[in-house]
Amino acid sequence: MTITITFFLGLLVALVGVTPPGLLNMTAAKISLKDGYSRGITFSIGACVIIIIQTYIGVLFARYLSSHQDVVDVLQRVAFILFVLITIYFLLIAKTEDKPKAELKVKSKKSRFFQGMLLSALNVFPIPYQAYMSITLASFGWMSFEKTSIFSYVAGAATGSFVIFYIYIFFFDKIKSKTLTTQKSMNYLIGAVTGIISIITLFHIIKDL
Repeated sequence: MTITITFFLGLLVALVGVTPPGLLNMTAAKISLKDGYSRGITFSIGACVIIIIQTYIGVLFARYLSSHQDVVDVLQRVAFILFVLITIYFLLIAKTEDKPKAELKVKSKKSRFFQGMLLSALNVFPIPYQAYMSITLASFGWMSFEKTSIFSYVAGAATGSFVIFYIYIFFFDKIKSKTLTTQKSMNYLIGAVTGIISIITLFHIIKDL
């Protein structure tokens, strides 16, 4: 598998994971509105530094699991149940609520950078998410766990994450008036994506029986 394809796979996986409105992308957008684009970009760079580390850890975990098929079999069944529950939640249960969030009062660019690192570090979801997605890609032969492939995938994930932060920063003014509609659409999008992942996981489980 070429490095370029692996890069774009990492980018695509990150786009799916970071696109829904969340703490990091919404904070980046709010910082840009309050303190200017440059500080929003600085915050995003700080967040991406941690995302690089988290993605790398996730891929290393996936590489370890790839040589322990018995563990993978158990995790696939657990993941299938979790993705089905997530799909049901976002398609049928999730509601759009505009809840105010406390925001740290930070002024300097350096502080915004470390704020991005801090908030990103508190969000541990990328580790299991990237571990599962990379081992799934590897099972289809779309990705290997060689060093160059791993670095390419991590670079793609970091790039994809930054692209979404950038979009939120520069287009938040246009989409903020449609927050509820956007959030509802995102709920359906997440539900659809997790539903597809559930089907793929089920296919693997049945194939291994």
